[in-house]
Amino acid sequence: MSESQDLDQFNADELQPPSWLNAEFIGDILRQYEKSPELKVTELKISPATAQGDHYASIMFRTLVEYSSSKGKHSKPLIVKTMPEQEGHKKDMLSDSHMFATEIGMYCHVLPEFERVLREAGDNAKLNAVCIYHSLEPREVMIFEDLVPQGYSVIRNRPVNEAELKLVFEKLAKWHAVSIKLLNERPDFLKEFKYGVFDLPTFDSDPFITTGMASFIEMLDATPDLKEYKPHFEKVLDYYLKKTEEELKEYSTNRQSDAYYVLCHGDFHLRNMMFKDTGTLKDVMLVDFQFCNLTPIFVDLTYSIYMLMEPEQRASLGHDLINYYLTNLVDTLQKIGFRGQMPTQDKLWREIHRGKYYHFFMISTLLPLMVAVKSNSLKMHDLLQDADIRKKSYQLDLYVNDVRRILAKYEELGYFNDL
Repeated sequence: MSESQDLDQFNADELQPPSWLNAEFIGDILRQYEKSPELKVTELKISPATAQGDHYASIMFRTLVEYSSSKGKHSKPLIVKTMPEQEGHKKDMLSDSHMFATEIGMYCHVLPEFERVLREAGDNAKLNAVCIYHSLEPREVMIFEDLVPQGYSVIRNRPVNEAELKLVFEKLAKWHAVSIKLLNERPDFLKEFKYGVFDLPTFDSDPFITTGMASFIEMLDATPDLKEYKPHFEKVLDYYLKKTEEELKEYSTNRQSDAYYVLCHGDFHLRNMMFKDTGTLKDVMLVDFQFCNLTPIFVDLTYSIYMLMEPEQRASLGHDLINYYLTNLVDTLQKIGFRGQMPTQDKLWREIHRGKYYHFFMISTLLPLMVAVKSNSLKMHDLLQDADIRKKSYQLDLYVNDVRRILAKYEELGYFNDL
């Protein structure tokens, strides 16, 4: 493989670390973290932390730090996460957002408490990597222990299998269960987590978001056996984004007395998960908590249908996996001593189906991106920034076949009634 081909695997803005990311910076952090004022960094190696398509909402570097202290010589692999500094689409979308404050709150406040609640009930599930440093000023930075040397890896270049999906939904169910308990017993504990994707400064004006439905309608019009669905989506074109925003912000703006609410992950796709498999599947670790916020329970579940599951699960809107999730949700709620009304299968599916505009947003805007990226047909940064390339994702056979099955399911479930 040539050097240019190798570099092409990574995001361009992660090929060159910022000038402040140096041995002096890392040394100051390690001296404080290790409580070792004499610690000295002897070597620092920096490389991109992720492959193209793994993420978009941050810049990440993998560092290997060699250092010496009174305890001897040591090596520590770390992940450094920060905000984009290069001018362009990514910086415009993410600047002046609440993402880093949200993620810091999750690592330092919420997830440790979630783990404590689970441990008290006899469940030792691990919910996050160790964060050794965080700051918002003078720059937004988080530093974590690298999970890769601990045996975790991201699944790329192959479909996720059923055992892996079940492990993911089991972990999500535990997370959601603890959040339900805390919302019921200590609602103020999570009150600061109110910012989702629609709170990004340019989200609802970004062409990637605003042109998705129109491109979807064009695809329907150009596909003879799907053309019958075109009038349904033309009917909602002018207001479906507003309806989607209302669905996602319901907890804070229009809370329903009989709905299920959770602290959602908010970006629940395969590249935000790392699996530990040593011949036997051991664990999955969720990462990237920048969009965690209080929402109806269907938000992570609906997102997972389009961004995590494979086409065979999507065709039934994830029926078996979501029922598996519910079994684990109820089991965990019982284990941790939840005293409220337990979720039921019938009610959970009513919740999922009532968020139909979110389904319309996912199928029309995010699913073509995910199909293109997972199939290695197109690159994420091109899809987000280039309208002509984005239109190509709607023409992929994999995507059109997916849509064909999903729309038949929508019709069966009555999603097109009362638009």
